[in-house]
Amino acid sequence: MRFMQRRKFVTSVGLLGTAMATGVARPIGANEKVGIALIGARNMGWNDLASAMHTGGARVVAIADADKEILERRAGDCEKKFKTKPDLYSDYRKVLERKDVDAVIIGTPDHWHCLQACDACSAGKDVYLEKPIANSIAECDAIVNYAKRYKAVVSVGQQQNSSKMWKRVIEIARSGKLGKIAKVDVWANFRYGAGYVAKADTPPPESLDYQMWLGPAPEVPYNSAKVHGLWRLYWNYGGGLMTDWGVHLLDMVLQGLGKTTTPKKVGGVGGKYAHPETPSQTFDTLSVAFDYGDCCISWGNTATPIGYFDMSYGIAFNGENGILAANREGWKLIPNDSIKGNPVKAESGKPENSEHIDHLVDFLDAVRSRRYKTACTIENGSLCAKLAHLGNIAARSGETIKYDDSTKSFSNPEINAYLKPKYRSPWKFPIL
Repeated sequence: MRFMQRRKFVTSVGLLGTAMATGVARPIGANEKVGIALIGARNMGWNDLASAMHTGGARVVAIADADKEILERRAGDCEKKFKTKPDLYSDYRKVLERKDVDAVIIGTPDHWHCLQACDACSAGKDVYLEKPIANSIAECDAIVNYAKRYKAVVSVGQQQNSSKMWKRVIEIARSGKLGKIAKVDVWANFRYGAGYVAKADTPPPESLDYQMWLGPAPEVPYNSAKVHGLWRLYWNYGGGLMTDWGVHLLDMVLQGLGKTTTPKKVGGVGGKYAHPETPSQTFDTLSVAFDYGDCCISWGNTATPIGYFDMSYGIAFNGENGILAANREGWKLIPNDSIKGNPVKAESGKPENSEHIDHLVDFLDAVRSRRYKTACTIENGSLCAKLAHLGNIAARSGETIKYDDSTKSFSNPEINAYLKPKYRSPWKFPIL
C-alpha cells in the first residue's frame, strides 16, 4: 500500500504555491488515456472515477482523501476492478504537483469544492467537479473566474445534460406545444433531508485527518452525524435538498424555459417542521418561488417521499395545453382535455442511454481536444447552484430577495453576508 504520509498541517500550506506554479495543461494525444486523480473518494467521487475508467479513456494515477480508511478501501477497489495501484494522499495539493495528472475529479463535500477546483485550474489541471459547484454564490464566481483565467476544461457532474431523454424533455418544453408556460413545479421529497438521531461529539477516528476534512470551514468538535454522508444537512458544508437535488432539477427547468440568468426576485419559507428533533440545520420542509417576470418556478421539498404525478421528485411544466412531467425514471405528457384540437397528446418516454458514463466520455473527449464547451459547462453549473443558494437565502433571511448578478449584491445590503463564507486560517479564499 503506497500511502503518502501527510506533512504537518501548518507547514503543508506552503504546498499551495508549488501546486499552482504551472497553470498550463499538458497536451494529450487523441488516443492517449487521460491521467486522472480523484479528490474525495467516499461516494459520488468514486462513482465518477469508476465511470471514467469504464469508458476506457482514462487511467487512475492517484487518489486523495482525508480518511485513510477510505483511501485503503478504494486502493483495494482499484486493484480489483481496474488492475492498477494508484498512489494515495491525504493532502490533495500533493496530487496537483504531479505532472502525470491531467485532470482531477472532485467529489469532496461542497465546502471544499471552490478551493480545490481553483487550485486545480491554476496548477494546469482540468476538472470534473461534482455539483453543486460550490457552497456559496461568491465561490461559484471564483471557480468560473479561475477556469477562464487558466483555460481549464471543466465539466460539472450534472449528468442529465448527457441524457437523450432529458434533451427530449427540453425539446418539448421549448417547442411551444404546451402553449404558454406560466409556472413550473419542482419538487424533491426525501426522508434523508430531515436528518436522523442526534449523536454526541467525540474525538475523530484515527483514520480521519479531521483538520483536513474541515479545511476552510469553522473549527467545531468532531461529530459523526456531520461527517461522511449527512454533512450536506449543515450550512457550513452544504445546503440540504435545495442544493443536492435542486441543481439537477432546476437545470432542466431553466433549459426548458430558455432562461440563462438569475431571477428578478426570490421568496421562500422553510423550517425543520417535519423532524425538529434531529440535529441537522437545513430545511426539511421548504417552499421557494423564483420570479422571472414572465413565469414562476416553484420549488418544494418535504421529508415525506410522496410527490406529484406519482413521483417523489421531479419537474412539471404547466402549460395552457397540458403538463409535461419528468424525472430520471421517465417523462409523460398530460393533455388538457378541455381544449378542442389540442396539439398535446398523451405520450411518455423512458431513459435511452447511460447518461453518467456518457457524461464522463464527453469530459475526457473535451480534455483531449481542449474543448471548453462541455456537456455541462462551469457557467451552467454556476447558474444552477446560484439559484439553489438564492432559494435557501430567501428562506434563511425571511425576506423576498432581489439579487443583481452583475454587481454581486442584494438590494438589501444586510443579506450580502450570505454571499461569501469566511475561510478558517490558514486557508484563504481564492482571489485572482
